[in-house]
Amino acid sequence: MRNGLENYHTHTARCKHASGSVADYAKNAVKNGIAVLGISDHTPLPDGRWLNVRMHMDDLAGYIAEIRAAQKAHPGLIILTAVECEGFTEYNTFYRDTLLNEHHMDYLIGGNHYFRVNGTMSGVYDNAAMDLPALHAYADHVIATIASGLFAFVAHPDLFGYSYLNWDAETVAISRDIASAAASYRIPLEINGYGMRKPAVKSETGMRAPYPLEKFWEIAAAYDISVVANSDAHRPEDVAAGIAEGSALASRYGLRLADIRGHIGNGRQNTTVNPAL
Repeated sequence: MRNGLENYHTHTARCKHASGSVADYAKNAVKNGIAVLGISDHTPLPDGRWLNVRMHMDDLAGYIAEIRAAQKAHPGLIILTAVECEGFTEYNTFYRDTLLNEHHMDYLIGGNHYFRVNGTMSGVYDNAAMDLPALHAYADHVIATIASGLFAFVAHPDLFGYSYLNWDAETVAISRDIASAAASYRIPLEINGYGMRKPAVKSETGMRAPYPLEKFWEIAAAYDISVVANSDAHRPEDVAAGIAEGSALASRYGLRLADIRGHIGNGRQNTTVNPAL
């Protein structure tokens, strides 16, 4: 393990729901003792879908150039180039050919916020829509994302806890299915620190963080998986927030911390690993 913290999940103002530039995050990373900083804003999509929460395709070159400039300005800090991707199969060619092979992204994150229920698009933040069919559709979508082999890790697999507020036999079942898929495909799952900073939600057992869900990770610990604890920072001052807490959660349940270096370049046809790793 390297000396210093590692955070592989960071957003900038380009996604329209975060603040700060790459340079701002790099400066705060140095101040907070971070050794590896992954910049991973929401990917643009070739069809322009969900532009309210992601950059436009025309912004991609500038995004990469901004990261390259920060790398030069902070040679003592490993800064990696990444994006967070919705795991829909219709984008897999774009993810592989354009992001990984053409633009040489160091890695991609599979981070699902949308999913289809009986052919209709739904969102995990739509509380009214998270009924049992939606819960299972979400889980199936996460499992397909894991199985794609394109992603270095899958972010916040327990994000369903934001809008499905009960813990029941159905959540137990999908938690087992997700963890089993992660074990089978040897893809790490992320303990996401952003949920710790969000307003609590009211569940049947009282107020709790929307995610991470302790019961999910207790179940996941029964499977041969690895995990990564990230901040999912949306403000420069949060660049290290939640990492220690996520690591402590992993330790409580005996979850093995992943070495993300081994997953850099997932899905790339001609893998060229960052020489600093």
